[in-house]
Amino acid sequence: MISSARGQQLLAGLAVAGLAGSLLYSSLLSAAVFLLALAAALPALRRRLYASGWERPRELRLLYFACWFPVAVFLCFWLASGFDYRALKELDGPARLLLFWPLVLTLCWSTLGARHLFAGFALMALGATVHAAASMWLGGPPSPGEPLRAGLWLNPITLGNLSLLAAAVLLSAALYWQRLQQPRYTGLALALAAAALVAALLTQTRSNLLALPLLLAVLLPLMGARQRVLAVLAGLAFLALTVAGNDRFLETVTSLQAGEFDVQTASRLAIWQIAWGEFVGHPWLGGGLNAYHDAVQAAAVAGTLPQPDFVLDCCTSHAHNDLLQSLATRGLLGGLSWLLLLVIPATVFARHLRAPEPAVAFVASVGVLLPVGYAAFGLTEAVFSRSLFITFYLLTLAACGAALVTELRRACQRQRSVRVSVIVITKNEEEHIGACLASVAGVADEIIVVDSGSGDATVAIAREHTSHVIETDWPGFGIQKQRALERASGDWVLSIDADERLTPGLVAEINHVLAAPTVDAYCLPWAVTIYGTRLDFGRSGRAPLRLFRRAGVRFSDALVHEKILLPEGRRVRTLRGRLLHFTHRDFGHALQKGAQYAWLGAQEKHRQGKRVRSLLYPSARGVLTFVHVYLLRLGFLDGQVGFLSAVLYAQVSFNKYAGLWTRDRPRYGAD
Repeated sequence: MISSARGQQLLAGLAVAGLAGSLLYSSLLSAAVFLLALAAALPALRRRLYASGWERPRELRLLYFACWFPVAVFLCFWLASGFDYRALKELDGPARLLLFWPLVLTLCWSTLGARHLFAGFALMALGATVHAAASMWLGGPPSPGEPLRAGLWLNPITLGNLSLLAAAVLLSAALYWQRLQQPRYTGLALALAAAALVAALLTQTRSNLLALPLLLAVLLPLMGARQRVLAVLAGLAFLALTVAGNDRFLETVTSLQAGEFDVQTASRLAIWQIAWGEFVGHPWLGGGLNAYHDAVQAAAVAGTLPQPDFVLDCCTSHAHNDLLQSLATRGLLGGLSWLLLLVIPATVFARHLRAPEPAVAFVASVGVLLPVGYAAFGLTEAVFSRSLFITFYLLTLAACGAALVTELRRACQRQRSVRVSVIVITKNEEEHIGACLASVAGVADEIIVVDSGSGDATVAIAREHTSHVIETDWPGFGIQKQRALERASGDWVLSIDADERLTPGLVAEINHVLAAPTVDAYCLPWAVTIYGTRLDFGRSGRAPLRLFRRAGVRFSDALVHEKILLPEGRRVRTLRGRLLHFTHRDFGHALQKGAQYAWLGAQEKHRQGKRVRSLLYPSARGVLTFVHVYLLRLGFLDGQVGFLSAVLYAQVSFNKYAGLWTRDRPRYGAD
């Protein structure tokens, strides 16, 4: 029986081996991906993962959405095509993206981290170097008129693009090791980056000329001023060498000087025009999965293609541009799926690029470099139509997601150096108050509870956790919280509602950031929990301001939805950990609470002088609220409970503005 630690090392090593073998033999990459995905099916692995306190991180759920949405779109179009066989063959690559979730489960359990990523890309660079050297040594003379290019058993474009990406990652790794003051590893990372750049150079891949500036743009903010200058100079030198030593690029330039395009450039322009024409003709849903293929064939028959034999040999299956291919075959929906596959990962990881922890920043940089590189490669190639490109993207994205979660968890080790007061207002919260106060014990130096006439055991339970329990009247949410704030004596204040709880991860993160605060206030992301489901999206995706320096802060006097008013110039940051929010006990309580908040909101707006002249406005606000919560805030990712939650929010929105409309209506019939 393999021990847990040994199993984790084995699986992390398998991921490293997959990255390492990607440019040596593509089957090694595929085998590693499928074995890692299969491991997630083991009940013991899942039990141990969840027993360790792991919860489905919102970041990983977003990445999974970015992966499965393009596959779902493709399947819908395949169904519409009548299960066309040619389209089915193209499904093999995109369908692999569905393995993201089992992959990330396995890699999270393996505790794969930043050093595993570094090892994987270091070995990948070595593989690229060996492959390029073997190609130049054993490849033999090229065909007449063809330049000598590295790429013996892999497509030179694939080898060149991924070698460049590996070089960019290793430049980031050099910055990582430099921050850790490890000169040997810094030098090793720089040497391997140079080797990968040479391998990319030998492939004569022209798309690298577009990708390199974008990849450098990601890395430059992570560098010091002197490093930026050196990086720019090195980038310019690489571009100069690429141009001077790239026979294919020089051929293009020579043809342009003669007033014409070379064969490949002319072919690219022709097929891009065909793909664009298909999109313009069918902008919403495209022409169908076979539309581009059929259009190229028709153009060849009509004699409108330059070098038709060349085009039919290389360009009938895809348009050598990911976006145009998606638009031509699946319209705006296809373009959206392509965009989400790149933008969501870039956004998720970019948030952590400037993290003070070197390991977190390094993992984030890899997570940003990956989609940025693929976006650049996809301008002249159909990278998401090639199995190796897709499989590499899948493994690297899953590895970066798992490593980010691992390193963020490891980073929260420090203990706070400031005094924290926790304030809570209550009324009839016996069901929640005990768990709420227990959850804040790890961050609280004092707990202040202000109760407004509870008729249950709320006060008695609160006194079990703190001696600072005050019983008073009910003047409204804002004024009541201000009363609690005035009794706080800590340097920092955490304002929490009785139906909320800090997760252990958020407790650790708060203590960590308050060891040396870099801002004046923190927002804590909500995780609404109802009907046995934790909602990560919709309105639950919001992050209310709850933790702040006490000096100079006060609450607004609003009856409901009070605000924390910070002095001008105070800086705010959002933490990653989740604030669990148990909004209601059951559906009946939800309706009661929603009605209460809607009426209080109507009164508050009326007090502010707001008016509603027609019930059309409340109706429109209800519909817009549903669209905002369920679609724009991705509430549909929370399943059936997400739909129900969106409907309830829409109902509250309608009731609030309908209530405001009634305030200016006569209470009784006219005399």
